[in-house]
Amino acid sequence: MKKRFLLILLALMCLVPSVTLAAERPSANVKNKVLLEAQSGVSYIPARALNGFSGIEVIWSASSKRAEFIQGAARLSLTVGEKTALINESPLSLSNAAFVEEGTVYVPLKLVLDKLELSAAWSRSTAPLSVTLTGGEEKLVLPAVTRTPSSAAKKAVKQEQKTFKVSKKSFTVQIVTVDLMHPDVRLNVVLVGDEIGKVEDLSSMAKRSKAAVAINGTFFDAYTESAHKAPYGYIVTGGELKMKAGGDRRTIFTYDTNMLAGMIPGPDFTDAFEQGSIEGAIQAGPRLVKDGAVAVDVVEEGFRDPKILTGGGARSALGITKNHELLFVTSSGATIPQLAEIMKQAGAVQAMNLDGGASSGLYYNGKYLTTPGRKISNALIVTLQ
Repeated sequence: MKKRFLLILLALMCLVPSVTLAAERPSANVKNKVLLEAQSGVSYIPARALNGFSGIEVIWSASSKRAEFIQGAARLSLTVGEKTALINESPLSLSNAAFVEEGTVYVPLKLVLDKLELSAAWSRSTAPLSVTLTGGEEKLVLPAVTRTPSSAAKKAVKQEQKTFKVSKKSFTVQIVTVDLMHPDVRLNVVLVGDEIGKVEDLSSMAKRSKAAVAINGTFFDAYTESAHKAPYGYIVTGGELKMKAGGDRRTIFTYDTNMLAGMIPGPDFTDAFEQGSIEGAIQAGPRLVKDGAVAVDVVEEGFRDPKILTGGGARSALGITKNHELLFVTSSGATIPQLAEIMKQAGAVQAMNLDGGASSGLYYNGKYLTTPGRKISNALIVTLQ
């Protein structure tokens, strides 16, 4: 009797229409971004990005191509390609329809802001464009990109050698530009053996991690005779804090699961990390460019080494452009102020220095563009899915 009941129950379950969530919360293999139409200026948000945010449940029916957003007593329903929606079963005319791109359902941002209890704030024009959604006490920050017909054809990674003139002196630098919004691009901070204090060749770290691009990361105790060569500064990989700086004021490069990258002062790190959005981070400094302008203050960041204060030498740097591109740059013979000007000319609106000298190294497409003079403690890498 019990067996017969189970068979009947299974049969009934098979008759229930398949309804699945539009998305889980963003994972390491999923990027959410706001799309801004180049011509109309209309913005669209991935339906899946809202699932679980501010009490919102998102339900997606593949058969009917309908997305439903449920928040408390509010229920918003809309169908891909149709300019009519339902809000609590009442029809609502839309100026713009939902659509599917690269397997992701996008819905008009203004619609969900108007009909659900959410507000939005856009980043400053001097920073990579992003949108911060607020719902109650929750916040969700998403990168925003301009949607044009040529967007899909954009390369994930490109490499070039360029010459910049700074104060009548020319610098030839290696630049690898990575489109952080490309669906194939992932960032990762790599430690030797996933442990603090070990060192390894940059090329070995890159090959082991199947990296397309790799650059040396934080400063570390390279000159100790001990086998343990501790890095200096905060290090986060896979959302886990691997190294704590203890009040250091030096600049930190951060990124989240959506590959939204930024640079923050050391004292701001603890609060930022506790918000739970930092997927990876490396601390080095000093800051070179802030909001599109050269911004160097080595003393304020706590540097005392003449190699940073006044000297020139081999340099490594990271830069972020307005279009969510990450610049991996190496140069020889530059002072910190000269490196800052190089990064600005290269198109960075945010930029920071990494460990330099014999540590400076840049790996691309299976070979060195800049060869380090020693083994290093950690690296920032790019993998292509």
